[in-house]
Amino acid sequence: MSDNMIGRVFNNRYQITERIGIGGMAEVFRAQDRVLGRLVAVKVMLPQYAADPDFTQRFRQEAASAANLQSPYIVNVYDWGQDEGTYFIVMEYVRGSDLKTAIKQRGAINQRKVAEIGAQVCQALSVAHNQDIIHRDIKPQNIMVQPDGNVKVMDFGIARAKNSVKSQTSAVLGTAHYISPEQAQGKELTPASDIYSLGIVMYEAATGSLPFDAPDAVSVATKQVNELPAPPHEVKPDIDPNLEAIIMRALEKDPMNRFATATDMKHAINDYLAGRSLDFTNAETQVMNGAYPAEGTSVMPAVGAAERGAQSTHRNVSTADPEEEKKASRKKKIIIAIVAILAIALIAGIVFAINGANSGNGKVPDVTGKTVSEATTMIQSSGYTVGSTTQVYSDSIPSGSIVSTDPNAGVSAAKGSKVNLNVSKGKEQVEVPDLYGMSASEAEQALNKAGLKGKQSTSQHSDSAPANTVMDQDIASGTKADKNTVITYTISLGPDTVSVPDVRGQKESTATTSLKNSGFSVQTYKDYSDTVDEGLVIDQTPSSGTKVDKGATISLTISMGAKPKETFTVSASGTPTAGGSVSVSKSSVTSGGSFTYSITVNSGYTIASVVDSRDGNLGTSANGTVSNVTESHTITVTFTQTSTSSTSGNTTNSTGSNTGGTTTGGTSTTTKTN
Repeated sequence: MSDNMIGRVFNNRYQITERIGIGGMAEVFRAQDRVLGRLVAVKVMLPQYAADPDFTQRFRQEAASAANLQSPYIVNVYDWGQDEGTYFIVMEYVRGSDLKTAIKQRGAINQRKVAEIGAQVCQALSVAHNQDIIHRDIKPQNIMVQPDGNVKVMDFGIARAKNSVKSQTSAVLGTAHYISPEQAQGKELTPASDIYSLGIVMYEAATGSLPFDAPDAVSVATKQVNELPAPPHEVKPDIDPNLEAIIMRALEKDPMNRFATATDMKHAINDYLAGRSLDFTNAETQVMNGAYPAEGTSVMPAVGAAERGAQSTHRNVSTADPEEEKKASRKKKIIIAIVAILAIALIAGIVFAINGANSGNGKVPDVTGKTVSEATTMIQSSGYTVGSTTQVYSDSIPSGSIVSTDPNAGVSAAKGSKVNLNVSKGKEQVEVPDLYGMSASEAEQALNKAGLKGKQSTSQHSDSAPANTVMDQDIASGTKADKNTVITYTISLGPDTVSVPDVRGQKESTATTSLKNSGFSVQTYKDYSDTVDEGLVIDQTPSSGTKVDKGATISLTISMGAKPKETFTVSASGTPTAGGSVSVSKSSVTSGGSFTYSITVNSGYTIASVVDSRDGNLGTSANGTVSNVTESHTITVTFTQTSTSSTSGNTTNSTGSNTGGTTTGGTSTTTKTN
């Protein structure tokens, strides 16, 4: 279904951009709210359930239930509807990852962080439970951890209100590893069921392991009902005993033995975080909820005795007469009812006696967040005196204000007794370590050791930091920061290598701009080219397609056009000799051109040699061609006399000489011209 959803617009408003998750009943997509211009998450019911009226009813119920829950720790629901047969819910888009992912990546997480998450989930559950809504599927996958460390509970997909007509049909929905024993048995659920599931979440987060596991969901559910979890310290020996006590109480098989409310569990967690001793013995809560009977309830065994007596009478009568058996049964029920009424009356008497005995008691006022002066006035007005004052760090209470009291707020205490104050000295300051050059895991360890938190930003290329090491951090090392501050660090991808584009044949300006826009430096050279027009790129170094570091220098050879033609002079011996003469076909030649020479040999002579001033000896041929002229040329011919002439005119000429029977033509000097 997800491929068909991308780009779709629901109700002409919510445009789907990307799938971000899938559950048992629905897919979740990131979308753009085109009216308000914000990112939202859209949950879309899977098509196989859209035709089922029970599922569509539950889907609508989730939207109605969750929309009424207002808490900083609950994902907000903005809108819901149906579009062309597709049911959808529009929710707040939460950045971060779910708790399950964090546990998979890190294993057991910091114990204080486990407690902080537990307290925030308790706060979210308190809001829901106060509106008679039970979540029914508390698990780490439904707890989103935001970049600031706070959490948001999401997915009320199988949540129900206590008065819902769907209460039985959805009784056993949930995830086997996290459901309560009563949920596994299909029994009626209470807020204590969510508390049990939260206990398993905290167990897993604190130890890195689930308390119950098996190959299939049925086996896991059976263990939830019949087996006790191993104490967390057996899995992780260094776990704090107080945190373990909170987790184990939440995991009591009997719902009556768990925390009475999510608020009670939150108070216990806050006591642990503040370093106070835990107190699970609130007599009033125990009596009112029936979870921990007062000593006076020792009368209850009489119920069993009366029942046994009635059973005995039943056996004796039944053998005599069926009518008598009915009378005995009615008598037994009457006896049980009377004993139960007496037991209730006895408990009520004990409660009345306790309240009467404590008529001089009162409840310690809640002065959290008040100044010392304000707290003193409130405490004294309530009939108490102020005892010792202790300075403590606090992440949430401003410096100078009250963090907590001893005894705790709301606890019954004798009038006139002392109430000790824990006063905030603000957030604890720690020194930020230098993360440069560390791996991500080393950076996290260093930050945790310093009492800080880490967050990895999008990796970037770096010319100085090796790949997979920290190249930057948002708060400089050596700086003082509040404890638990999130330090964002960046992991290096190493030098940025890019492929060199092909700019051959482009104009110099175009090629230079293209390369600079790609992050390169450019260097140019000029050269002649007979094939590439002037101003265009002849060649580049490195060649196109080569991977190089971003910022590297690319050398370009720019064409100056065809090399201009030069003109060279061509000459031969200037004056005919007695032996003959030489002539050339042209007196000047352009570069690359050619010329021919021709030699006339007089009678009685032969050609001794033909010499070119550029190319040297050309042989003794009377005709020849000189090609690819690149300089000026002079052709000089030497003749040899083959017979003696009686005529004096045959032995001399104006420019040559006759010595030893050899005549040499004169040589002229040539000059190169352009």
